[in-house]
Amino acid sequence: MRLPALIRTTPLRLTILFLAAFAAAAAAFLAYIYVATVGEVTRRADIDVGREIDSLDGVYRRGGLDALNQALIQRSLGDRPYLYVLAKPNGKVITGNLAQSPVDPPTSPDAATTFRITDTDPDGAVVRTPGWGRQVRMPTGELLFVGADIGEGRASVLRIVRALWGAGVLVILLGLAGGLVVSRNVSRSLAGLNRAVAAVEAGDLDARAPVRGVRDEYDELAIGLNGMLDRVERLMGGLRHAGDAIAHDLRSPLTRQRVRLETALMEVEAGHADPRAALAQALEDSDTVLRTFNAVLAISRLQAAGQIPDPKPVDVSEMAAGIAELYEPLCEEKALDFGTELGRGLIVRGNGAFLSQALANLLDNAVKYTPAGGAVMLRTRRRGSGEIEITVTDTGPGVPDEDRDRVVERFVRLEQSRSAPGAGLGLSLVAAVATAHAGRLELDEGPGKIGDMGPGLRAALVFPPA
Repeated sequence: MRLPALIRTTPLRLTILFLAAFAAAAAAFLAYIYVATVGEVTRRADIDVGREIDSLDGVYRRGGLDALNQALIQRSLGDRPYLYVLAKPNGKVITGNLAQSPVDPPTSPDAATTFRITDTDPDGAVVRTPGWGRQVRMPTGELLFVGADIGEGRASVLRIVRALWGAGVLVILLGLAGGLVVSRNVSRSLAGLNRAVAAVEAGDLDARAPVRGVRDEYDELAIGLNGMLDRVERLMGGLRHAGDAIAHDLRSPLTRQRVRLETALMEVEAGHADPRAALAQALEDSDTVLRTFNAVLAISRLQAAGQIPDPKPVDVSEMAAGIAELYEPLCEEKALDFGTELGRGLIVRGNGAFLSQALANLLDNAVKYTPAGGAVMLRTRRRGSGEIEITVTDTGPGVPDEDRDRVVERFVRLEQSRSAPGAGLGLSLVAAVATAHAGRLELDEGPGKIGDMGPGLRAALVFPPA
């Protein structure tokens, strides 16, 4: 990634902001260290100068001015690290290793001051170093100044501060380099996400964000984005499939309806048909089209949402009992033996309308495909695993093993059911309802071959308990 683009990245901006705050804090810290250390150097020099003045005051008290003068000469020629000036009350120097007192004015008593010491280094160059001294007035009026060289102490402090400054600059440079590296890595990580988003925006729903496998926040973001894209793709696929399915399945009944209307119109105009019968047939065909449309739409919504709307606790036994009352007269009309075995306290969390529709579809298929004289059984029970099961068993022709996976697909109708009315959507809706409730639809053989009937079909809706 080019440098100008990196500079605009948020990580680098945050790095620069952090480094600026660090530099400001480091500058304040180093300034405090310098001031405090230089003050400590001056304070120690003041203590040492005070001790030297006390020592010379003792000499003066014991031997007078001559003894003090003699002591200053000896100490100036010795190895003591002090500078001395003994002057008359008018400021005229009596003795010492300084030309005059650095105190301004020189006649000021009990004064402390900083001053500059001029010296030469081994190469002969003139150097000026800082000093600190105090001046006191002796009992007879003479002025005594004692000073000390604090240049070495301050130089040591300055070297330490410079070293810390160098370390701080190095830290800032390393932090800036680290910020560039982090910004580049972040930009590379986000580039894959941006490419995936741009591809999806351009219409490529198969595009996915790369997952590096390091389980960091970028991988979590990529996994979440990919999951969202998978869901979007499923939704779009479901919508496209629903549109295609509706168009495919409605074409035949609409064509058939048009033919019947056209034929009825011709017969009515010729006086060979009853207009009321033609209208009744047209209404029946319209109802068939609407049922097909509603079934496809319900399946598509369930499959696209992946979950049920408005879930609530549902007592499946009560629900099954209510639906059984609706289908019992149909079974009697067709001479079918209809029985129920309903357990108690079987609660699932779901949508009562969809569950009722799914069970009604199973009973409708059982009644439709079971020949007269057969039997249909409705059961609800709790399995040993704790799952709740709703089963509809009939003695009809059943579904062969090789077709049981295919029969739950939309618009799939087996050969033996071609003559029966329907669109091949009943079991598709049942399977979609089961999946949306975190359950499943199981299709097995019924009670077996009995005379001309059988082997039958056992359709079970299995749900987790609430």
